[in-house]
Amino acid sequence: MASFCAKCGAEGSSDRQFCAACGAPAAAGSAVAGSVQPAAPPARSGSSAVKIILIVVAIFVGLGILGAGAFGFMVWRVARAVHVSGNGDQMTMSTPGGTVNLNATATYSAADLGTDIYPGAEPVKGGMKMSLPTGAMVTGIFLTTDSKHQVVDFYKGKLGSAASVMDTQDAAIITLGRGQQESVMVTITSKASQNDGKTKIAIIHTTNTKPS
Repeated sequence: MASFCAKCGAEGSSDRQFCAACGAPAAAGSAVAGSVQPAAPPARSGSSAVKIILIVVAIFVGLGILGAGAFGFMVWRVARAVHVSGNGDQMTMSTPGGTVNLNATATYSAADLGTDIYPGAEPVKGGMKMSLPTGAMVTGIFLTTDSKHQVVDFYKGKLGSAASVMDTQDAAIITLGRGQQESVMVTITSKASQNDGKTKIAIIHTTNTKPS
């Protein structure tokens, strides 16, 4: 195998002790010519980490797009299933679960509301009737010039001692459950700054036709 003198660079034999060109000792450092394997380049860990991050981000973006698409599809399904007719003070909304009638001019009887209407009270906007496969809910809103105390005493007498009463300075709630199939809630509010100082009465009658 050929070797080269470390001092003058002349080629010589590996079995010689001295360089034939300059006489320098071969042990002074001859370089052996052979196949030199280049060192492996360091792994580019930074580049691999960036690739992993980009892949993760792409996955999350893809999942986000799928989620938005699913949500949009659900909204589209609901929009197709709900039908609204009428406008202004009279509107009917039909859904797969039932019908909601919003009619500001509708009047409801004592039978609809589950209790008597306060004598002389005038119906106002906010009434609603909801019909569902499991039952119905009717809401009636009224105003009277009588005091809150008078209205509370009236409905205490109508709903009886079984009714639950919660009374504060400006409002009172009287509730009565008739088994598991029916309930009546009367909310009475009176504030000088609202409704021209009149007492507001809201009656909600709920019936359940689902077998208990």
